[in-house]
Amino acid sequence: MEGSRLPGPILQEIVITTSFESLGLSAELLRAVAEQGYTEPTPIQAQAIPIVLSGRDLLGAAQTGTGKTAGFTLPLLQRLATAGNASASPARHPVRALILVPTRELAAQVKDSVRGYGRFLKLRTTVIFGGVGFNPQADELRRGVDVVVATPGRLLDHVQQRTIDLRHVEILVLDEADRMLDMGFIPDIRRILALLPAKRQNLLFSATFPDEIRKLAGSFMRDPVTVEVAPRNKPVELTSQIVHPVDSGRKRELLSHLVKTNNWQQVLVFTRTKHGANRLAQQLERDGIDADAIHGNKSQGARTRVLKRFKDNELQVLVATDIAARGLDIEELPHVVNYDLPHVAEDYLHRIGRTGRAGASGEAVALVSGEDRPLLAAIERLINRRIEQKVIAGFERGTGPQAPAQPHEPQRHERGRQGAGQSRRLGRGRRAGQRRRPAVTGRDRAPDQPAHRAEGHCRVRARNGIPGTGATARAAAPRARAAGRGAVASPQRQWWQRRRQPPAAEQPAGTPAPAARSRAGAATATRAAQAATPASALAGPAARAKAPTGAR
Repeated sequence: MEGSRLPGPILQEIVITTSFESLGLSAELLRAVAEQGYTEPTPIQAQAIPIVLSGRDLLGAAQTGTGKTAGFTLPLLQRLATAGNASASPARHPVRALILVPTRELAAQVKDSVRGYGRFLKLRTTVIFGGVGFNPQADELRRGVDVVVATPGRLLDHVQQRTIDLRHVEILVLDEADRMLDMGFIPDIRRILALLPAKRQNLLFSATFPDEIRKLAGSFMRDPVTVEVAPRNKPVELTSQIVHPVDSGRKRELLSHLVKTNNWQQVLVFTRTKHGANRLAQQLERDGIDADAIHGNKSQGARTRVLKRFKDNELQVLVATDIAARGLDIEELPHVVNYDLPHVAEDYLHRIGRTGRAGASGEAVALVSGEDRPLLAAIERLINRRIEQKVIAGFERGTGPQAPAQPHEPQRHERGRQGAGQSRRLGRGRRAGQRRRPAVTGRDRAPDQPAHRAEGHCRVRARNGIPGTGATARAAAPRARAAGRGAVASPQRQWWQRRRQPPAAEQPAGTPAPAARSRAGAATATRAAQAATPASALAGPAARAKAPTGAR
């Protein structure tokens, strides 16, 4: 198989003037489709539905927003409906269809589509993903479901807890297959595939199919039919694209200017990092623009509430990471802004695919600084076209205020992000202007320094194999504190003294051997010193005043 060809026979895009009635769908499904307001199928739906109904494996490649979800949901429900029943027994509702998606938001959207299209069928559907309670999902699975929409991680959690049985799965769907099989999902997918029956139908749908992903898909799909209704890596024609060159330090200012002057009421803004999304939303709020952020660090409840506000036009600007670039279906979203260009060029297609959906027009704006030029060039190579550039008056490159240059001082052991704060550069817990406090051990501890300062370093020396440390040193430190500063040398200090002592052969005659600094030795030395000291030296001033002159 060549790297540029898709596996299996390929059905090229043709002009189709048909209706859902001619696709062989049941009356219940046709009624549900009519209530959704659809009259004619999209090209991907018109070609994929008959193939799925025939039981063949399918690779569906279509642009984002062209109806891939209905392309596999409608025939899937048609095939499962033949054995559907209204029984309340969980045994009569085993998991027969499994739909895997990469994100929680996409899982919730697919679940709504399955329930919407299957509202007149006797089938049960549930969704399982992380970020919410585990037990409610387990209870619903125990009551019996026919269709499960899941993310891989939470699905494996249920498998380990034995709250789900996948031995009766008849149809497996991988939505957004390029993301599912790429970027670290491959081990989880393989574990799930090993739990499924060997005889099943496999459906893969995605906007893009990189060559290496298609090869991997061909390893477990059986003679798949590929439906490619549009050239790969081609954005929706109804989406206009434009680039505004701007200095990196003025992107936020330009974004606020565009939103206010153009009176944009619903804008989806993409940033590269979670911290950047929070910071940009806060800055827009200070500019008088109603904005909020959504990313993976937020709880599922918070993400759901923010999305609902945005879909209901109660939120003017939604700042998001690429978590929202896959599968979010927002009706008639007019504007998408790439505040930061993605590092992966294919993600640009998913981002701008949030607008211009279902035949509606949309606008995709990119704010590009000098550092973003290589990323823009990669995107233009991917889509095989140049994107129009328009400079906004007052925001030309090089016209904004420049940040003052900071002298660079090379730092040893510098870690973390550049500019992460003085405490990061100067050392943890120190303020600007403070000197670094050197590490203190028993060997170089000052005489007037308490022994407990060296206690913590004894553990480090014990791990480094220095004898006389560890538990012995930790036990000796309290004795040193009780006897007074420097009264009893710690074991590691004794060890260093023995090392510094020259060999016996090199010592001059008459040199006394080093005394043992044990508790008994210290007590004996103290008693001997007291016996040799005159009583007057030990007595206080009042006692010496009363003593006879001769005794003084």
